[in-house]
Amino acid sequence: MEAEIEKKGHPKGLYVLFLTEAAERFSFYTMRALLVLYLVRVIYVNVSGDEQTIRDQALAVYGMYLLLVYLSGLVGGTCADRLLGSRKAIFLGGIVMACGLFLMWWPNLLFYGLGLIVAGNGFFKPNISTIVSGLYEENDPRRDPAFTIFYMGINLGAFLAIFGAGWAEALAKQHPWGWNVGFVVAGVGMIFSLLLFHWGQPLLGTAGFPPGREIDADSRLNATDWRDIVVWAIGLSALVLTFVFVWDAGLGTLWDQVPGLIKLGLGIALILGSGGGFVVLNRDNTKEEWERVGAIIILSIFVIFFWAGFEQAGGTMNLFAFEQTDRHLFGWEMPATWFQGFNPLFIILLAPIFSKIWEWTDKKYPWALPTPAKMGLGMIVLGLGFVVMAQGQRVADDAGKAGLWWLIAVYLLHTVGELCLSPIGLSMVTKLSPVRRVSLMMGIWFACTAVADYLSGRMESIVHQLGGDLWTWLIGLSVIPGVILLLVTPVLKKWMHGRG
Repeated sequence: MEAEIEKKGHPKGLYVLFLTEAAERFSFYTMRALLVLYLVRVIYVNVSGDEQTIRDQALAVYGMYLLLVYLSGLVGGTCADRLLGSRKAIFLGGIVMACGLFLMWWPNLLFYGLGLIVAGNGFFKPNISTIVSGLYEENDPRRDPAFTIFYMGINLGAFLAIFGAGWAEALAKQHPWGWNVGFVVAGVGMIFSLLLFHWGQPLLGTAGFPPGREIDADSRLNATDWRDIVVWAIGLSALVLTFVFVWDAGLGTLWDQVPGLIKLGLGIALILGSGGGFVVLNRDNTKEEWERVGAIIILSIFVIFFWAGFEQAGGTMNLFAFEQTDRHLFGWEMPATWFQGFNPLFIILLAPIFSKIWEWTDKKYPWALPTPAKMGLGMIVLGLGFVVMAQGQRVADDAGKAGLWWLIAVYLLHTVGELCLSPIGLSMVTKLSPVRRVSLMMGIWFACTAVADYLSGRMESIVHQLGGDLWTWLIGLSVIPGVILLLVTPVLKKWMHGRG
């Protein structure tokens, strides 16, 4: 059900979602900026083996965490579509994530906290994007600009996160519990996000209510809804904590002993089973709807290559900033975590420009780039960023450390690539999805992002096994798929039936 919208400007509900997402992303990116450094400096510091072994283990946890964070969107999206509605799912996810972040104060509960964050994010992340879409009518030309504005909210939160993470990093130099303070700060940010969403509910109209709900004039969740949220939060938390406990108690060791071929077979069976379930859920699609869904899936697969490179920011590029970058500026040493603030800062500065460019060209010119072409261009620009990164690595290898401007230049190019792909991609999913399957398709989009994020954490280890330079591999894995996507754009444009 869509909210009533204003015909001029944007609905006020968009700015509620902007602030809600900004606070949630502050929470997410504060923790993300600290995670790999915390694993390397605290959790795995006494692990037997060389420095590369410690790096590989920390990056593997980072990759697996990001994989599960986005893969959980499939479950959260489906539950919202069929049972909860997007609003209740957002409150449920936020509460569970906040509990996970507070648990991370205790080092021995780190993985329990990460488990709760994974589960909660699956209910929060895809559904807030769905509510953004629900504020606009079908084919409303303001939808793409709205998602770009929403994307600015994401990056405002990510930029502010550097102050929380940087403070924790500086505190950790004096006290070993300084890292854990950063996780608590992230938890407070999550609570603030929920309060903003609660206060702003009346401005969202009817968007995000459970399927079939009769809406009263207040447009707020009622006592029954809150009872459901509490019951689901307790049940979900209990399920996750039990699984992590069993895994830690020995199931994980048993899994490590399972032969690789059996793991591969289970993986193939899971993919086939998921595909079969997807076909059953969409069996009533028309031919046009199937073509639009096919375009989403193909673009989602291409996006894997983009995010596998882009998410090096929280892993290998984070470690490069910490270990191989001269961070001194006018006698002051910049915290390594602050480098992750350049990407959201550049987005805040550039997103309005890109929003106007896309809106202007899409309205004025028949030759305006369709969505697949914009995304292919973004992948190529990402590859150019890795060209600069490769040169910065050579400088660091020769001189011991590279100047901070190398990383800043990389983040600028990666930001341009991101603006060509990510906000446009989110809007594309909502425009092409069958109305009754928007949250599920958003979950698939984030599931492909999940695969990419897992690969981002394993990339350095894989490249060491294959041979060659990490940054050279990433150049190829960005530019080549980008060129292919440009070549297949005419076919995908046809499948979009005027919606891309």
